[in-house]
Amino acid sequence: MTTGAPISPPTARPRRSRLRRYLPLGIAVWLVVEIWLLTQVAGTAGGLTVFLLLVAGFVAGSVVIKRAGRRAFQNLNEALQRGGSPARGGGNGLMMLGGLLLMIPGLISDAAGLLLLLPPVQKAVSRFAERALDRSLRKAAPGTLGDAFQQARIHRPDGKVVQGEVIREDAGREPGEQWPPLTR
Repeated sequence: MTTGAPISPPTARPRRSRLRRYLPLGIAVWLVVEIWLLTQVAGTAGGLTVFLLLVAGFVAGSVVIKRAGRRAFQNLNEALQRGGSPARGGGNGLMMLGGLLLMIPGLISDAAGLLLLLPPVQKAVSRFAERALDRSLRKAAPGTLGDAFQQARIHRPDGKVVQGEVIREDAGREPGEQWPPLTR
């Protein structure tokens, strides 16, 4: 029996990116390795030692996040008092990420957090992230968010970036109509 509704061909699902495909697997592997490493260290050094390491990592991470947040707020406050924008640099954000990794229970995340606190590593990570973001913005198709970011940069002759929007004056009028309308 037919209902009279046309049969539409099956639509192809958009392909998932590699990150969205493998991220859950990577997180699961990371968690298993963290637990295995904690049990190995607990078997060698004792459970109290592992507990103290985890507590010390949490306390150190909270101190780092607090200090980086305070420094970022101070930089923002100084920039606003000067009337400009904050100095460029992702050091505070990477320090906060390092502190967050220290706060997450596990020895691998603690090692990664401690590495992110080193200035040479911060510079390398920020350069890598900036290049990756720039590449993804350049590859963006017209009409996407990346294209909007590229188009939103309007440079003045002195090199400063001007943020703004375009307001069309001819919106809401008929073709050939004089604008603004003449009053008699």
